[in-house]
This record gives sequence, C-alpha cells and structure tokens, in this order.
Amino acid sequence: MNSPINDSKEFTLFGHKPALYVLFFTEMWERFSYYGMRAIFVLFLTASFAEGGWEWSNEKALALLGTYTSLVYVTPVIGGWIADKFTGYQKAVALGALIMAAGHAAMALDTETTLYIGVGLLIIGNGLFKPNITSIVSGLYDQFPERKDGAFTIFYMGVNSGGFIGVLLCGFLGEYLSWSWGFGLAGIFMTFGMLQFWFGRAIFGEVDKTPSKKVDLSDAIEHIPENDESKVPDNVQRDRYIVVGILAFLVVFFWAAFEQASGSMTIFANKYTQRILTGSYASIFKVVDTLITIIPLGIITWVLIKLVRQTFQKISVSNSILGISFFSVWGIALWKLSVILPQETTEIPASWFLILNSLFIITLAPLFSKIWESKYNPPATIKFALGMILLGLGFGMLAWGAITIPQGAKTASVSMIWLVVAYLLHTMGELCLSPVGLSYVSKLVPAKKIGIMFGLWYLAIAIGNKLAGYVGSYIDVIVNKYSMSAFFLIFTIIPILVGLLLILVTSTMKKMMHGIH
Repeated sequence: MNSPINDSKEFTLFGHKPALYVLFFTEMWERFSYYGMRAIFVLFLTASFAEGGWEWSNEKALALLGTYTSLVYVTPVIGGWIADKFTGYQKAVALGALIMAAGHAAMALDTETTLYIGVGLLIIGNGLFKPNITSIVSGLYDQFPERKDGAFTIFYMGVNSGGFIGVLLCGFLGEYLSWSWGFGLAGIFMTFGMLQFWFGRAIFGEVDKTPSKKVDLSDAIEHIPENDESKVPDNVQRDRYIVVGILAFLVVFFWAAFEQASGSMTIFANKYTQRILTGSYASIFKVVDTLITIIPLGIITWVLIKLVRQTFQKISVSNSILGISFFSVWGIALWKLSVILPQETTEIPASWFLILNSLFIITLAPLFSKIWESKYNPPATIKFALGMILLGLGFGMLAWGAITIPQGAKTASVSMIWLVVAYLLHTMGELCLSPVGLSYVSKLVPAKKIGIMFGLWYLAIAIGNKLAGYVGSYIDVIVNKYSMSAFFLIFTIIPILVGLLLILVTSTMKKMMHGIH
C-alpha cells in the first residue's frame, strides 16, 4: 500500500504544498523589514547631524538596541497565547504584520517620540506575527508529519533570504539616500507581506483559522517535535532539567557576544574599517556585490514564478501584490548596482557586512546538516562548545585586526578582511549551537512541560540580547581606557573559556542526560 504522502496530490511545488511558499514569502518580507531596520538602526542614531543622524552616544544607541532585540523574544509567548485563545493564527499574523508596518512608518517620521512609538509597535507586532506564522506551517503538515522537517527547512530559507535582501537594500537606501528612506522601505515591504498574506488566506483553507480549544505554548513559541517518552523516574528527570538549565545559562553568553553584530561590530565597520576601495580591489568588490545581489534574487524570483503559475486563479490578488513587490525589489537592486558599478572608487556601506551572516548560513547550513546526520554527529555539549569556541575565535580575529588602533582613537582604517572572517566564524558557531538548542530541550523535558521550558529558553535568549546591548555600550569607555583590541578580547576569552569548560564536563552531562542523544 502506498503511503498517504505518495498518494497526496497536494505537494505540487518542489515537493511541497504551494501554501508553504505563500508563508515563505510572507516570512521573507517580515525578516526583510526586521533585519533591514536593524542594519541601519545604530548607524542612524550615532551618525552626525550633518549625516542626517541624531548624534546619540554609542552607549545610548546600543542600550535601546539591546532592549528592542531582547523584548522581541519575550512577546511571542504572549502573542501565541492570544492566537490560541482568541483570534486564531491567521488573524494574529495579519494583525501583527499591520502593527509592525505601522511601527516602521513611525520610525521613518524622524522624531524621538515616533522612534520610541515605532520600536514599541515592532515589539508588539512581532509577538503576534512570529509564533503564529510558524504554527500555520505546522498546521499545514499535521496530516503529513514526515514532511514537517523539510517544510520548516524551506520556511527558514525565507528567514535568511529576507534578512539578506533587507540588509542589502535598506542599508543601501539608508546610507546613500537618507535614513528615513531605509526605515520607510522596511515598512513598505512589511505592508506588502501583510497584504500578500491576507489576500492569500484562501489557500490555507481552515488551517488555524479559528482559535484552538486548548492553549499549547510549545506551538505558540516554535515548532519542535514533542518528547513522547514514557514516565521517567524523578531523579532522572531532575538531572535532565539541570542539563537544560546549564545549556540555557550558556545561551545567555553566546547571544550576548553574537548580537554585537548589530551593535559594536557595526560601529567598528563604520568608524574603524577601511571601506573605501580603489583599483583592482574596487573591481573585485563590484563583481562580488553584483553576484550576491543578482543570483539570490534570481533564484527567489524563479520560485515566485512557479508559485504564481500554480495558484494565480485561487489567490490572484495575493500573487499580484507579490509580483509588484518583487518588481520593486529588482528595481531598487538594479538602481543600487547602477550607482556603484560606474564609480572608480567604491565606498562599501557599513551595513553591508551584516549580509554576510545570512549569506554564510545559506551556504553552510546544508554542510552542517549533513554532519549532524552522519556518524560524526557530536553530543549536544560538544556542539555548544564548538559554537562558543568559534564565536570567540571570530572576535579573536577582530582583536588581532584592531591591534594597530591607538588607544582612544575615534576612527581607523583596518582591513575589512577581519570582519569577513569574523562573520564566517560567528556563523559557523551559530550553526553549531542555535538550531540544536530547542531540539535538545524537546528531548530532555516531558511533553507537558515543553511550552514553559521553551518560554524559559527564549527568556535566556532575551537576556543575552539585552546583555549584548549593555556590554556593547561600554565600547567607548574601554577603547578610551585601554584599546579597541581589548574590547574585542573580552568577547574572545569568555566564550572560548566557556567552550573549553563544556568539553571538560561533557562526560558528566552525558550521564545526566540518561540516554538522550
């Protein structure tokens, strides 16, 4: 007998449901707006009045960034509960997208009051949007659980695609035209995403249209397979809780360092990195920038065309909006290239370096996935240790590159290669640690406790993000008293020491997992 998967005629677009790709593009526009805004946030706040900025201190700008990036990990728990209890997931996603679009619009108005209003709206909207679009993906595949892993892999490619394009284009408009244009573009494409989703709801049928009869926080936070173990002894479960607690504590340190990307590393790129290229170096950058602009957009456009061909009759308005949005993206991308290519001297936008994380994830994720599925798959603590050590080594590259910067210097011209290598190492560290964290939580705790444990896990990430802003805000103090190299050494030494400590206690923690791998 054939399986239901083989009998189903629903999986007609690259082996998956066309509805999945509607969600793919909705998530892509949301991540476009989120990462596009973050790319220019600190740059705008710290830029001089002459450059259109507000001349905030690094300390004040990074503190606000830390508050924002931490709270976006807290509100999804509430947003998931609201959708489960009152609105259903589809309305929650649309409402969250609308609120975030309003938040971006408020930020584009260029006043301090509207900035705070905008940040608040983004935090609230994210809480409604983020957990519930994930739940719709899960609901689409409830009858086909074997396909869920593949579905979520495709869905999260939308995350990285949106982050990549958003940083590329919002960063360009923000730095070459005006900051308001950068923030405004994020809002425009968030609006496109909301409209595309709302007018495409027919393709989801009744999936998660109305509130569920029960509140399941594990779905509200993220889709992870539940632990369906039989009852385990209390002492065994206690040990597993301890392991989860230790890993969650270490996650704080990881994100406190990793999230320097939008803060102190962006400041380093802006003020201390040689971004003006001439001659052959300028030519090489133009080729690289052209390729990483055209090729990803070409691939995503190909997927879009396939989706439109299959679904236009059913969701014609949604597809039309999606087509307009991509036509706009191509227009801005080609305009960007037309501005940069004729120049003999090229100045790389400081925000450009943030695209490297998404680019390296898209490139390296399949390799890491293969390793985790092979006989060389290491235990959780070793993965966490590798993530910490790679993160520390990335900052070690920056500390090494910054060693020539004098104490108290306000500007410098360090080679950009140090930032490129740092982002490569950081991304490898992220792939070792971030994707496996929630998976191990789901394995180590009982099914009935998964929701609250995921909530605590995200709380640890939120603390890490807030700590990132707090520690990063001392960049000027440390540079003035010691050096830029000393600042990055802090983020070098601590993660590496934590990683080495994890390796030392691996055997003990494996015993405390009691057979969970």
